[in-house]
Amino acid sequence: MTSTQVGTNLGEGNEASGSTPEEGYERGLGSRQVQMIAIGGAIGVGLFLGAGANIAKAGPSLILMYALAGVIVFFIMRALGELLLYRPVSGSFSEYAREFLGPFFGFVTGWTYWLMWVVTGMAELTAAAIYVNFWFPDVPRWVTALVFLVVLYVANLISVKIFGEIEFWFSMVKVTALIGMIVIGIGVVTFGFSQAGDAAAVSNIWAHDGIFPKGVGSSLMTLQGVMFAYLAVELVGVTAGESENPEKTLPKAINTLPWRIIVFYVGALSVILMVVKWTEFEPGVSPFVAAFAKIGIPAGAAIVNFVVLTAALSSCNSGMYSTGRMLRDLASNAEAPKALGKLSTSKTPAIAITLSAALMGIGVILNYVVPEKAFGYVTSVATAAGIWTWLMILISHILYRRAVVAGRLPASSFPAPGGTVCSWIAVAFLLLVTGLIAIDPDSRVSLYVGAGWAVCLAIGWFVLKARNPQIAVKGTQDKQLENAGQPRG
Repeated sequence: MTSTQVGTNLGEGNEASGSTPEEGYERGLGSRQVQMIAIGGAIGVGLFLGAGANIAKAGPSLILMYALAGVIVFFIMRALGELLLYRPVSGSFSEYAREFLGPFFGFVTGWTYWLMWVVTGMAELTAAAIYVNFWFPDVPRWVTALVFLVVLYVANLISVKIFGEIEFWFSMVKVTALIGMIVIGIGVVTFGFSQAGDAAAVSNIWAHDGIFPKGVGSSLMTLQGVMFAYLAVELVGVTAGESENPEKTLPKAINTLPWRIIVFYVGALSVILMVVKWTEFEPGVSPFVAAFAKIGIPAGAAIVNFVVLTAALSSCNSGMYSTGRMLRDLASNAEAPKALGKLSTSKTPAIAITLSAALMGIGVILNYVVPEKAFGYVTSVATAAGIWTWLMILISHILYRRAVVAGRLPASSFPAPGGTVCSWIAVAFLLLVTGLIAIDPDSRVSLYVGAGWAVCLAIGWFVLKARNPQIAVKGTQDKQLENAGQPRG
């Protein structure tokens, strides 16, 4: 029996047990849309805005931090890819945690991933408001954030085909612009045609107190912000239930991740730091906008600002998409109110999207109360939630491979290179980042929020078990095969 057939049968099994997370969705995302969503997911506010603060903290060594974290993210995505081709479902992360670790972990992962995207949406709205201040400094940030929130909420009630098309063009703008920036930056460094003049040089990367100007420790402390920049690469897993041909589109999207990291993160930052000395960057200012202002291209900074604004809105739009799907998956497993599982006439989880958008409005409030600290607060919380999600992917992958070796489950058609070794390396790295968050007073707030969130989830799970004891039955593969009427092993 192939992994595709097993996935189909398991889908039937879920139906038998009252859990059909993908039922009713329209498979309206084509190959080009999934590919561009995957590319665009790796280019967001963490790179365009967050890199400014991290450059100020770590100097040119930030390039190495992005490269190191990029390798780990690739390990995570290949682990996810193997699981996706074993059983492609729309609630992928929580479904795999539910299957291999038990219902409680599926419950926690689903809600935590939802939280991650809600607070990421807040960060994107905050960044978008900052970008608009470039043109209209007198407009309060909270007003701009509110306007964007309403517009994106309305857009997300459209069919998935329209969502895919909007994201395709959003991502196209980001990708085209970044490539253009890299080409222009290389031209400036090579030929010196700009106001930057001789100040632009490859030697800028090491000429000002070296590659680690503030020490290795300071560089490691930027990993929290670096990992935030990579949040959303796993979004292709959420699209699995609405992709036209997941067996072909998902592996292709995942396998292109290394060159996306090399070009858009390592490459773009290298060029930017060649054009402008790292000492000239400051927190709260996009390094790309600052670089083009330095180059002196007419309207260059304004153009780049428009591009990064597009990137922020794109990511927030994706956040509304993923939170709606994750809430529906939770509702399908009786782990969220039943109403959140309903689809509108356009086959979108409208009620779930509405709840998520309403809570993203907290970002508007933060921009009103603490506009200077809003971005730092929400990025640290989003990173902590993202680390949990990635850990669940990795641990689920390790347990899945054990089941395959033992002959209990069929092998995936897209095995991760290195087997579970790379997954264990990634787990260790994520635990290191968590430790760094704990010792950083600026990002430690995320752990306090995480502790409060854990208490809320524990209470929620206790209430669910009291109302429906069957929800605590371990959702193993054997149980799913029994529901589907298939023999074990």
